[in-house]
Amino acid sequence: MSTAVAAPAAPRRPQWTRRLANPVVGVYAALVLLLIVGSVLVAAQGGVLLDQGGIVNILTRSTALGLVAIGQTMVILTGKLDLSVAYLVGLCSLVAAETMAGNPNMIVPAVLLTLAVAAGVGLINGLVVTKLKVNAFIATLGTALVIRGYLEHSYTGPAGDVPTVFQRLGYDRIGPVPVAALLMVGLAVLAWWFLGRTRAGYHIYAVGGDEEVARFSGIRTDRTVVLVHVLCAVAAGLAGLFLASRLGSGAPWVGADGGYDLESIAAVVLGGTILAGGRGGVAGTIGGVLILATLDTIFDDLGMNSFFKDVVRGAVLIVAVALYARRRRSHR
Repeated sequence: MSTAVAAPAAPRRPQWTRRLANPVVGVYAALVLLLIVGSVLVAAQGGVLLDQGGIVNILTRSTALGLVAIGQTMVILTGKLDLSVAYLVGLCSLVAAETMAGNPNMIVPAVLLTLAVAAGVGLINGLVVTKLKVNAFIATLGTALVIRGYLEHSYTGPAGDVPTVFQRLGYDRIGPVPVAALLMVGLAVLAWWFLGRTRAGYHIYAVGGDEEVARFSGIRTDRTVVLVHVLCAVAAGLAGLFLASRLGSGAPWVGADGGYDLESIAAVVLGGTILAGGRGGVAGTIGGVLILATLDTIFDDLGMNSFFKDVVRGAVLIVAVALYARRRRSHR
């Protein structure tokens, strides 16, 4: 009688490799490696990457993109996208600056009006996606074109006047850390808590995992999709307020020139959130934002041209997505 021979057990991977398999751990490990390599390259040119000026530069670059990317994360977790955020940032900077009109007493009304306008745009996006059944890519692209048309028709350059006291939001620091960067981190912590500790956050992951199953489970999927679009738009409104404080006025193209639509998606993907939805989170997104901001700072310190910057950033994004895809296949 033949005796069956059990197949040998698959070798266990070392613990450190299992930790790096976590996308959040992986993205921050990549950030540390980038900082080390970047410091060496900048030092070879006679500069210092992580002096106070370099840290301020990285964190300042991270703030506006980080605010937008936090909102974009919530949309992508449901399996959707928001391409209207770049022009919405510009619109919100103008609403804020023109409402303030240099008057410190108008700061609070301006902030509230700006966030209300942003929420209204997000509500329209969500309703078009859920009620008219338009693909989110097309719906938000259409909204972006409508906003761009309004900006091109109504503005030829900066407008409005931000009072000096509000400009402190864009320039005040605690040591080497900009105050606005601390506010971004605070929003990230709030979003992390919302996604991981509330019923609405659970619904966001459920809708992204399988919208039909979520609907059959009793989740109001349309309400969840509308909610994430509103939250994403409000986050873009906060970015518009920050940029208005930096510029001292509103600027119609500040969002589009910053590329916050595609940049925010890139940061979310670098952070390990899956475009199909259902997996990922804000912690990884902040790591992705810091990677992109650090790359920009290194490139500026090295004096590299914009073409090479885009090539490297695109290559980093492709490699990151390929590694995440390979990692998921290996865990099946």
